[in-house]
Amino acid sequence: MLESLKKNPAFKKRRGPVVLMILDGVGIGKYAEGDAVLDSPTPFLHKFMKEQPMTLLKAHGTAVGLPTDDDMGNSEVGHNAMGCGRVFAQGAKLVTQAIRTGKMFEGATWKKVVERVKKNGSTLHFIGLFSDGNVHSNIAHLKGMIEQAKKEGVSRIRIHTLLDGRDVPETSALEYIDPFEDYLKGLGEDYAIASGGGRMNITMDRYGANWDMVKRGWDTHVKGEGRFFASAHEAVETLRAETKAIDQDLPAFVISRDGKTPLGPVRDGDAVIYFNFRGDRAIEISQAFDQGPEFGKFDRGAKPDVLYAGMMEYDGDLHIPNNFLVNPPEIDRTLDEYLCSSSVRQFAVSETQKYGHVTYFFNGNRSGKFDEKSEEYVEVKSDVVPFEQRPWMKCAEITDIVCRTIAEGKYDFIRLNYPNGDMVGHTGDYQAVQVAMGALDLCIKRVYDSIVASGGVLLITADHGNADDMFEHGKDGSVKYGKDGAPKRKTSHSLNPVPCILIDPEYGNDYAKELNTGLGISSVAATVIALLGLVPPEDYDKAVINVK
Repeated sequence: MLESLKKNPAFKKRRGPVVLMILDGVGIGKYAEGDAVLDSPTPFLHKFMKEQPMTLLKAHGTAVGLPTDDDMGNSEVGHNAMGCGRVFAQGAKLVTQAIRTGKMFEGATWKKVVERVKKNGSTLHFIGLFSDGNVHSNIAHLKGMIEQAKKEGVSRIRIHTLLDGRDVPETSALEYIDPFEDYLKGLGEDYAIASGGGRMNITMDRYGANWDMVKRGWDTHVKGEGRFFASAHEAVETLRAETKAIDQDLPAFVISRDGKTPLGPVRDGDAVIYFNFRGDRAIEISQAFDQGPEFGKFDRGAKPDVLYAGMMEYDGDLHIPNNFLVNPPEIDRTLDEYLCSSSVRQFAVSETQKYGHVTYFFNGNRSGKFDEKSEEYVEVKSDVVPFEQRPWMKCAEITDIVCRTIAEGKYDFIRLNYPNGDMVGHTGDYQAVQVAMGALDLCIKRVYDSIVASGGVLLITADHGNADDMFEHGKDGSVKYGKDGAPKRKTSHSLNPVPCILIDPEYGNDYAKELNTGLGISSVAATVIALLGLVPPEDYDKAVINVK
């Protein structure tokens, strides 16, 4: 257990709790056109932005531990940064370095993978998100591993592509598939794409929200069961025409050269690498591969005897998966752990889609609690429907719980995540995002009223932008239009800063109301500590307030 944080005699602790409200995917837009945060019925949020102390926080690139400032932030690294109060090199950067320096290929797991397929004359399979979005994966990492495998004498490789359209433009799959198929042809006829499907349709479920997605992925990648196509290009074009779906929602497909047999099912003696570096949507498929008879989420059929490895260890406490290629960031001394050591009672809540973000990721990629006696976590089960059909999601239910918890007065620090701006933003449905933001605004007002009644403090921020940038823009800032005359929809995160709004109804003149500028979201941790009347650790990033 860490040493207790010291009390700050210059700050009078408020009567009520400090509430950290994370509006997932709600940034401050650069362009008026396509900014659904600005263009929504959100009078309370915008009233608070105008009338309460506010600053902007960086939520992407090097400010959250990503390789460059061209890299968009995401919920995983955002909650890591907010929860640990410092910036750690994150998955994308760690994997890039491991491949560039060759450190990955010197590791025991890579050597075991190569040795297995060479010894058995079997197949090396790669499964993962097929884009350069750099949020869950990067196609450059896949190429680096394929080229190294070829150098080391691996003769047969199969790629199982999870189509993106979420961290990259919504119908960009062929921009990755076509050049990649040409690239594979140059390596040999036994290097090929074997299956695929949209990331929100197969394989990449998280938090146990919809295990049927994982089963569809298993049947597609492992069993080679599904609709046959001669190529991934043909599959994408055909399925788009038939379903009118964007890439992330396309049905599964299997490649067959003869129209009768799958090109790349997973067989005994094979090796499989799941090349996503981000953990939340990698854990379930990893469990399906790693677990034995105890696995009961769906019928896997005759489970092949394979060596399975993840790009990283996706859960450091549960040690998922058994084998991995790159060590994840070692995050220690988180806000949660410090508060537990200081006898601060904590409460965390979100719905399934972001529950792991205010718990696992916020706690430095750690499952479970630091102190069972002083912490409570609540998960509200998410609906298993397309988010554009339920854009309000579970924000009202989350708000019910938060308001009740504030009134009970049991907890000193409450953190919550509203997923709407991110999950609905990823659909590209502008009207649905407007509805989502309108629903959120009602919830913000309810929490505010509870804060006023309790004499607490409300800190509103976000982990990254999304709903604030719903249209594709050119370099000159103009909106891009499609052949139908409508603006091209953007489904990925934005590079915009996020708001940090401080609402302190019983302000005691113990800090300057003008908030610090130029900070990243890692400053949230020190800010929470300061608002609790404690002194932040010296190496934590600067708080947004300056206590007098």
